[in-house]
Amino acid sequence: MISLPLALLLVLPAFCVADPIHIPLTRRKSGRPATHSDHLAAAEFSRARYGYGSAASTTSPSAKRMQRRGSAEGLNFVNQGGDSSYFGTVDIGTPPQSFDVVLDTGSSDLWVASSSCTTCSSNTPVYNPGQSSSFVQESTAATTISYGSGEVLGAVSQETVSMGNFSLTNQGFLVTQQTTANLLTGSVSGIMGLAFGAISSTQTVPFWQGLISSNQLASPVMSFWLSRFRGTKFAEEEPGGAFTLGGTNASLFTGNIDFRPMSGGSTPTFWLLSVTAVNVQGSAITVPTGDSALAAIDTGTTLIGGPSDAVAAIWAAVPGSTIVGDSMPGFYEFPCSTTVSVSMSFGGEVWPIDPTDLNIGEGTSPSSCLGGIFDLTQGSDITASPGTPTWVVGDTFMKNVYTVFQESPLQIGFAQLSDAAGGGSGTPGEAAATNSAATGASTASATTTPDNHSDSDPKLNSAPPRAPLLSLSPALLAALLLLLL
Repeated sequence: MISLPLALLLVLPAFCVADPIHIPLTRRKSGRPATHSDHLAAAEFSRARYGYGSAASTTSPSAKRMQRRGSAEGLNFVNQGGDSSYFGTVDIGTPPQSFDVVLDTGSSDLWVASSSCTTCSSNTPVYNPGQSSSFVQESTAATTISYGSGEVLGAVSQETVSMGNFSLTNQGFLVTQQTTANLLTGSVSGIMGLAFGAISSTQTVPFWQGLISSNQLASPVMSFWLSRFRGTKFAEEEPGGAFTLGGTNASLFTGNIDFRPMSGGSTPTFWLLSVTAVNVQGSAITVPTGDSALAAIDTGTTLIGGPSDAVAAIWAAVPGSTIVGDSMPGFYEFPCSTTVSVSMSFGGEVWPIDPTDLNIGEGTSPSSCLGGIFDLTQGSDITASPGTPTWVVGDTFMKNVYTVFQESPLQIGFAQLSDAAGGGSGTPGEAAATNSAATGASTASATTTPDNHSDSDPKLNSAPPRAPLLSLSPALLAALLLLLL
């Protein structure tokens, strides 16, 4: 159960007349540990998303790619499947129909299962366009969005779409009529892509970019705190972290936000940074440089994936680790008695990863544990390019930091989690000492912002003033306490 101080910290700002507003996020999980099949499906999803095909077909893969004052608001956020995915609630239509959608910085399309879906589970909440007066069907042609673990097919349409107090009319999205079996689980009805429009399969403007264009956001910023329940006994639903549109929540991080300028080509596609250093068991390993160092920072990916040589070097530095083999291509296991220590840098500070996040469950024997870093590229012969990442840095890393995505200027920032957010996995270090293969990595200057201000926007790190507890009426305080118990 969430602690009373943290719950009050997240809830109280919602009652303050201030900008931005932060609302606590919640978490839902399946109540069972993830299986080998779940982890393999997650890896295949990432390989297909970034153009590396499945492990069974890597010999000839093909790359796929390619004014009023605003406000900020924290939005309800849910953790599904024991840190496997994180989702929030979106309202679609008039009157609004509410759906849970995975919040995914690694894709750009919004889609939800519809009442005409012929393959959806009867338990999946579905959107009914016939019950909305604002529905506009843009095309009758079928559009397909493919993932490593399946695909969805539907018709591109327009609707009124809202999250919290933010709303867009005529937002493009896919009304899904078919999905691969088991692509949707639990209460999830779809995905909201939070990457850039250049990679949209529906050729629509992503919701977050539409909010910026319509001047609804106080700052062109999204920020995440992802909760961790791996390694604990969890209930069906628990607090899942925080997602803020239009700003940050300064109560959830401490110290500076270490911003790094976006890597990649001139047209943004994914949220990309360059991996400049990886330390394993206290020593630096060799990592690729240039375009081969590109990493997608991806909330929609559970684990960390990397290029074959780098991943092999990571696990070679862990005593007793071995490759799993054909049953789980690209995965490694290690003795459960070993504590795996890994930290990563993107040109600035070195961010440690909690060993709990690197142990994703039992391996091929009770004494072996499966590693949370897998081989993404699988020896692919795809040539590195400015828009094609060879790393995908997902929730295994992001649970250890407060993450900020900023559209102008294009940059990604990390900060150490505050005690209220569970604290970090260790004190961030200085730039890692790397060996010869990494010394040529890009170290472009970055903006490291102090608490509560940003060089590019004075509102970026602003947090609402916390209302003193005694300023609440006794009735309101009692209601809050009842909700939290």
